[in-house]
Amino acid sequence: MPILNVKVSGEKNTETTQQIAEMLLDLTTRILGKKPEVTAIAIDYIARDSWFVGGKLLSEQGKNSFYFDIKVTDETNTKDEKARYIREAYAGFAHILGNLHEESYIHVEDVRAATYGFGGLTQEYRYQHP
Repeated sequence: MPILNVKVSGEKNTETTQQIAEMLLDLTTRILGKKPEVTAIAIDYIARDSWFVGGKLLSEQGKNSFYFDIKVTDETNTKDEKARYIREAYAGFAHILGNLHEESYIHVEDVRAATYGFGGLTQEYRYQHP
């Protein structure tokens, strides 16, 4: 049931959006073991002349960048799984966007089961009432 909030530098492009969504859904399912049917991905685009890295616009640097966070229920993934996920997601974005700035970020956020849920039920409730 993770939610991914993604920000990508550049102009909105349906093909790029689809590639990013497919890549993230694959990694989230394959590496983190999350169910694709309850994984949500929201993708926003930010113009390169509105994104600063190191005090300089991406447009000045001729680079692309991204940021995304994913919320997962605490204690459902290991450090190794999260490290692999971050590594492969970065590589996936590098392949899709090209000329990627190293200062592109991924945040895997572990959230407490009692404070996180969907459909009006917490993950803790779902754990207690399978």
